[in-house]
Amino acid sequence: MKVLVINGSPRITGGCTDRALREVEETLRSEGIEVERINAGNKDIRGCISCNFCATHGRCVFNDIVNEIAPKLADADGMVVGTPVYYAGSNGQILSLLDRLFYSTSNTINKTMKVGAAVVSSRRAGSTSAFDEINKYFTICSMPIVSSTYWNEVHGFTAEHVEADLEGLQTMRNLGRNMAFLIKAISKAREANGLPEQERGARTHFMNI
Repeated sequence: MKVLVINGSPRITGGCTDRALREVEETLRSEGIEVERINAGNKDIRGCISCNFCATHGRCVFNDIVNEIAPKLADADGMVVGTPVYYAGSNGQILSLLDRLFYSTSNTINKTMKVGAAVVSSRRAGSTSAFDEINKYFTICSMPIVSSTYWNEVHGFTAEHVEADLEGLQTMRNLGRNMAFLIKAISKAREANGLPEQERGARTHFMNI
């Protein structure tokens, strides 16, 4: 069982988002879950241009980290996306990555029942809107969202500040335990009953209503 962790902070080590993710990763490993970290926040990632190349080729037209991550997501049972908060929103690189990753794999990776979790880091405010922003990628793909004992966030301007955010780190550990539990439970249910049926095809555009 494996979780893919994507760090959307440009401070790939030693930053606030990294500190929060490390707490989740250590907890997952202690629960017997394999973890792979991808640091994406310092990469040059452009946004989706709606060319639909992926619809016929099964991959994004821009051959960068997005196409590298796709097979890792296919093999994973869960996904954690971490982001710092900029102007009450997520880092631009992580949003560009997620737009292209989720869209370009719409027809090639079945994300049903892969669990997802957002982890956000802010100095003071804006964390819940960034949290909501990330979670929307999961809810459109039948991916259960992993919750904790507070919103999945830490606070501070430096990693040292996060170290002092005892509730935030506690939230990260509980998130890791809850994610491990869900992955194991879903794995057993999938082995016994398969994945739930997903209806496709109906697309309402509201033009003739």
